[in-house]
Formats: sequence, structure tokens, C-alpha cells
Amino acid sequence: MSTIPQRETATLGAGCFWCIEAVLLQAPGVLAVRSGYTGGPGANPTYAEVCSGRTGHAEVVQIEFAPGRLAYAELLQWFWRLHDPTTLDRQGNDVGSQYRSAIFTHSPEQQRIAATSKATAQADFAAPIVTEVTPAGPFWPAEAYHYDYYRRNKEQGYCRFVIAPKLAKLGLPP
Repeated sequence: MSTIPQRETATLGAGCFWCIEAVLLQAPGVLAVRSGYTGGPGANPTYAEVCSGRTGHAEVVQIEFAPGRLAYAELLQWFWRLHDPTTLDRQGNDVGSQYRSAIFTHSPEQQRIAATSKATAQADFAAPIVTEVTPAGPFWPAEAYHYDYYRRNKEQGYCRFVIAPKLAKLGLPP
């Protein structure tokens, strides 16, 4: 008999990390969300470097969740709903490989679940899903001012015109 771990880590890229964080902080079973960077070859990238599009890193969130309350497959259902996984290196006006749709897996089981989830989600989209599913590499935390960005900056233009409508579309409180 196997036991369910109390905590598990997931790393997801779905455009701007401020948007992903604002949504997933409200998902039941999510314990913590940290914005950061992964997917490129260099160490300790900065926001300015990643925004240049030349580092190979993506803006991502690393999520700690309770698998007994939120299965990894359910977390991925949130992922598919919170962005457009059919646009290559783009989410809305955010353009570049740093905004790519990506699932960075932390185990062979996550890799299997992510591949199955991607295949299943394809039925919900007319265009092909371009989401990268790849083993997680080093995660580099973003600068502190990015953490809980939406809650602290709700009146900022990007938050009002991009994040707030996304929360409304998902039926989440602003």
C-alpha cells in the first residue's frame, strides 16, 4: 500500500508568472507558489536578462501542493484553463520564448501524467497544443518584488487589464 506524500512540487510556465501565480494561489490544495526562471543553460538569471529572450529561460512558477487535496492531474487541469497552450512563445501581448507554455516535470510519474493530460486537453483546443513537457532543471527564484505581485499591485495596468479578467474568466475572486 502506497501513501500519498504530504507535499509535491510542480513547475509550470504559462506566460507571465504574475498571472500564473494569481490563479494558482487560489486553487484548493496549493500550499505555496514561487515565481522564478528555468529551462535555460545559465545560472542565476535576472528578470531583465530573462525578459531579453536571450537566456533560454522561461518565466515559471514553482508550486508546492498537497496531493491528498489536489492531484497533479487536477493541477494540470488548472494549467490548461489559465492560458492558451496553442500559441508558440506567446500569451497575449507577452511575446518571446520566456513566455512559452511548459510543464517541467519532477519525476517519471509527473512526466507520464503530463503527457496524458496534454493529449486529453487537446480535445478542448482547435489548434495544436505546443506546450513543452520536459524534465525540470534548476529553478532560479525571481526577485522578491515579483512575489504575490497581483495582490500587492491590483491597480497597476497589467494587473487590471490582464490578470483581473483572467481571474474572472476562471470564476475566481479578484
